[in-house]
Amino acid sequence: MPSATGVRDSLMTARRGAGNEEDTVADDVIVFSKPYRSANESVLLQEVLDSGHIHGDGRFTASAATRLQELVGGGDVLLTTSCTHALDMASLLAEIGPGDEVILPSFTFPSAATAIALRGARIVFVDIDPMTGNTTADLIEPLITPQTRAISIVHYAGVGADIERVALLARDRGLLLIEDNAHGLGGEVNGRRLGSFGHFSTNSFHDTKNIHSGEGGALVINAEPYRERAEIIREKGTNRSKFLRGQVDKYTWVDIGSSFLPSELNAAVLESQLREFDQIQAKRFAVWNAYAAGLATWAEAAGAMLMDIPEGHAHTAHMFYLLMPDHDGQTALLAHLRARGVTGTFHYGALHMSPAGMRYGHAPRPCDAARSFSERLVRLPLWPDMSDEQIDRVLDAVTSFSLSTASAR
Repeated sequence: MPSATGVRDSLMTARRGAGNEEDTVADDVIVFSKPYRSANESVLLQEVLDSGHIHGDGRFTASAATRLQELVGGGDVLLTTSCTHALDMASLLAEIGPGDEVILPSFTFPSAATAIALRGARIVFVDIDPMTGNTTADLIEPLITPQTRAISIVHYAGVGADIERVALLARDRGLLLIEDNAHGLGGEVNGRRLGSFGHFSTNSFHDTKNIHSGEGGALVINAEPYRERAEIIREKGTNRSKFLRGQVDKYTWVDIGSSFLPSELNAAVLESQLREFDQIQAKRFAVWNAYAAGLATWAEAAGAMLMDIPEGHAHTAHMFYLLMPDHDGQTALLAHLRARGVTGTFHYGALHMSPAGMRYGHAPRPCDAARSFSERLVRLPLWPDMSDEQIDRVLDAVTSFSLSTASAR
């Protein structure tokens, strides 16, 4: 098979000449992900240290929340210490508890399931569309019972789920909708931003995400009745936010809650990243587009499937994955990449088959697509400052693989 070198030359304009292109890993291994360093990161961190206001709810907490509000198309944005904590807050606000059921895709990150289990509710696992890794309204609807309290979905890989129809279904059936937007910041479905459909949406700023603060997250409140209580829950169950705004003369304990507020240091890093959102995305899309162009012919010959982007969806270039024909193919390709100094990886296991999934939930209908998707998925390295040479190496490593050669070994 011919080399993939040069396939993507015309696609790289957006990212040439910017950022650090060194691969600092020993033996020149191409890592799977590398945190982006924004230009003003150190400056803003020093400003926080010099200000004496290092705890949360400072200047950068406010400015980062405002920028995020624009990226998700509205809602009240509350920064949190992680997307996991944002999911915990959403479950508290939804008043999920014993006797309730929450419908959740089997193919998602465990934090979404844990947030439900911690409230004593039962998880009802739903299958996914085998083309996108996302669940659909058609799969969800038969699982709704009188005990169903909420639907929790994820926009996998930054590709919007069947969110318009799921949101209508939730509204018609009187259910709350939790939108896990950890991969989807800036993505759209038919011109509407991901994170704006659910009563609550959650975001992640872990350093593997497009925009990061090392560790961090945000909860977006898109439904007015929950806004005041969300502030209280994030502030350890107190009305401290009202006190800081001068609305009460002292603050006190008024509800349950926890310490979900990140420090101003995290907020400063996040602010510095958000200022470069467009540049970061342009660089990520250059890598994503190079993979899509360079692997199309190989995928057809290998029987692999590249990412499917439905019509009307604007994805986020959060990751680039391919689906091998079977689990043996996944295992063989990952080993092949590793031998060539390229770090590919799989992703979630199907939660309905996990020990905790069987303890805290059940799957009323088979989740075969979720299991198959997880057993065939291969994710390729993708970060903003990948060099042309690194991209070519990844493409050459993948296109030098064939199932027939692997099975003969």
